[in-house]
Amino acid sequence: MKKIEGIVPVMLTPFTADNQVDYPGLERLINWYLAEGVDALFAVCQSSEMQFLSLEERVALAKFVVEKVQGRVPVIASGHISDDLAQQTAELQAMANTGIDALVLVTNHLDPKNEGSATFYAHLNHLLEALPDTMPLGLYECPAPYRRLLSDEEFSFCANSGRFVVLKDVSCDLPTVQRRVQLAEGTPLAVINANAAIAWPAMQAGSKGFSGVFTNFHPGLYHWLYHQGAQQAEKAHELSLFLSLSAVTETLGYPKNAKIYHQRLGTFASEHCRVNKDNVLEKFWGLGVLLDQIRDGSQIWQQRIENL
Repeated sequence: MKKIEGIVPVMLTPFTADNQVDYPGLERLINWYLAEGVDALFAVCQSSEMQFLSLEERVALAKFVVEKVQGRVPVIASGHISDDLAQQTAELQAMANTGIDALVLVTNHLDPKNEGSATFYAHLNHLLEALPDTMPLGLYECPAPYRRLLSDEEFSFCANSGRFVVLKDVSCDLPTVQRRVQLAEGTPLAVINANAAIAWPAMQAGSKGFSGVFTNFHPGLYHWLYHQGAQQAEKAHELSLFLSLSAVTETLGYPKNAKIYHQRLGTFASEHCRVNKDNVLEKFWGLGVLLDQIRDGSQIWQQRIENL
């Protein structure tokens, strides 16, 4: 069983201008992530626009990422977007056959109407029975269609089951991350924080990495923070401030703004986005300048840590 920890980008899905998946662009994106030193890849997630992809597209994306990565880092994927339990089962079984290293369950679909733990456990136990017991599983507190955080009891049940190897924690709350790290001690479950504002203190508290949306802008800086920050605590704190402030830009049209960023890097040919149809450079004044500043600031910080 491969460990899922470290810096785990939530992958974008590039599209052509005529709304088809841009596989050459996706291959360039995979190579960019790997060159940045990431520890795993989260294919087919909210940043991938999974709610706007057909099941065929979701499965094809996961297979493509697995094929191109060639085992260099673990690949995990979700891609179940239905509330109906039978449809979820079919979606997850299809994804389980793509060659991924862990299959990620979305917590809000385990309790679609927010009815509580009874529904959560009923759906979860059905899926545990339906999915191969050799397939490592993950959990993702995806914010859409609503953010369904795990209770401590639900978290502990999953951790102690031995089936789960990773949680993408979207609590955005340091005490919750700290508590979950303690609850998971001695189990296979790695708690990976997704909130940039608490990325560094969460790592210090035992979070096993970072899987926030700004892994699509400067994953190499997060990689240094996680793997080497403890040896350069003052510098790590300074870097964490830059990373946290940069991530505020998420509110300005993500994921399209990330696609524009990669278009400027030469990764993507098109900024086309299914989830966001806005002209975000026009809608959010100054966004273009901010994206350039994030790129320039990332380069400055990369040089600084290379010279330490």
